[in-house]
Amino acid sequence: MEMPTVPEFYAGRNIFVTGATGFLGKVLIEKLLRCCPDINGIYMLMRPKRGHTVAERLKDLVESKIFEKLKTTSPNYGEKLHAIAGDIMEPDLGISQSDAEFLANEISVVFHSAATIRFDEPLRVAVTMNLLAVRAMINLCKTFKQLDAFIHVSTAYANCDRTHIEETVYDPPVDPQKIIDALEWMDDETVEQLTPGLIKPKPNTYTYTKQLAESLLLNEGKGLPLAIVRPSIVTASWQEPMPGWIDNLNGPSGMYIAAGKGLLKSVLCDSDAVADIIPVDMPTNMLILVGWYTATHKPREVLVYHSTTGTVNPFTWGQMVDVGMAYFKDQPLNACFRRPKLALTVSPWLHNYWMFVSHMIPAYVTDLAFRLAGKKPRMVKTYNKMHRSLSTLNFFTLRTWEWTYKNIDCLKKALSEEDKKIFYYDPRLIHWPSYIENYCNGTRIYILNETLTNVPAARAHIRKLRNIRYVFNTVVIVALWRFLVARTDIARNLWMFIMTLVYKFVRMTHITSTR
Repeated sequence: MEMPTVPEFYAGRNIFVTGATGFLGKVLIEKLLRCCPDINGIYMLMRPKRGHTVAERLKDLVESKIFEKLKTTSPNYGEKLHAIAGDIMEPDLGISQSDAEFLANEISVVFHSAATIRFDEPLRVAVTMNLLAVRAMINLCKTFKQLDAFIHVSTAYANCDRTHIEETVYDPPVDPQKIIDALEWMDDETVEQLTPGLIKPKPNTYTYTKQLAESLLLNEGKGLPLAIVRPSIVTASWQEPMPGWIDNLNGPSGMYIAAGKGLLKSVLCDSDAVADIIPVDMPTNMLILVGWYTATHKPREVLVYHSTTGTVNPFTWGQMVDVGMAYFKDQPLNACFRRPKLALTVSPWLHNYWMFVSHMIPAYVTDLAFRLAGKKPRMVKTYNKMHRSLSTLNFFTLRTWEWTYKNIDCLKKALSEEDKKIFYYDPRLIHWPSYIENYCNGTRIYILNETLTNVPAARAHIRKLRNIRYVFNTVVIVALWRFLVARTDIARNLWMFIMTLVYKFVRMTHITSTR
């Protein structure tokens, strides 16, 4: 029997998505609407947030810039998007009985991408969002009468304590239920004190709870058409919905902006380690394909798919920084604090030294100037926040991993040539230098809301900063020479000789320019 194409499979179906307002979720919804135009409806779990109701958040999503391409081809796309009020922090996901009954009768494909991605999230919150929410999703999906696929978004770093990671769900260090039970009687202070020991050898609560969630899926989701997709570090889009699209400061995005603005000067990072970043459109396409494959081929076991780049198209952190800094030097951002330049080092001592010299001293001097001008100081606070954020990445910027891709090879064989083109997922196609340039440009356009028309003024500002730096360095050298070195007659005579030459050069330059 001939298998339906991917768009044919999704035609007439109702899809349930959690994490729809997140980075990956938005791209997933846009791709489904644009490339599977006959889809019946997409139902998204949403909660009120920051004073905005569920209806208001749905409206904001529909009007998002990510749907600009869709507006020209399918102007009524918003009619297929529906909000289901709920919250993954609540029991039973906070879904009403009537909505739960509707979902049970109408949904056939589920994408669960909602999670906390904060590396330093308190363990109790991480367990609630990344573990208990998965259990609630399993229980909900067991009520679905026509469920064909339940795709869970995990992370390639769920097993980051290994260097070679296969497409399998590894046994967790502890039974997930034991952690859930322990958190019920522990107070927050006790949990905070015990967290480092509990999650060891994992570097953070995110990777720890993601591994526990996979185990929970395998054990409690028996009988469900499950599959797991593990993306690595999800970054700006490669091609769709537009090159360089990004809407957050997570991971390399924040690093690029901070370095491009001249704020960030040093990162604890192995320049030869592989930066396993994956453009967001690739795991998005893989999610859609895995949903199709799980429903049409009905694998007998839970398959795991890696959406990573390091093994098949490696690109190091050093190369990534070099291309990014070259771009920002040629196309600088507005109102840079200093000239863009970023050093990578594996030495904690050297990194701490540069943080003190290049970050904290300028921060305190700038805040002093703010106070004298009657403004509120902010640079020290900004740098402290940036340092805390970067410290959570150290584990990943100092190591390299390898992943296997057997299940992806099987998926590839099952696809038609047309589906391979529409739902591309092979990172070997990426040309990293051009991708990084688009990535940097995307941070400018979609996060900072800057345009290339401001580049000439930004270049003039960079030249001004360069001249200030030259003057400052010259003054420092002169002062050191004058007060620390020039103590002998020979040194004083040499000093007078140099000053005479400088005076003559300046005078001749002035005379020439006035003629």
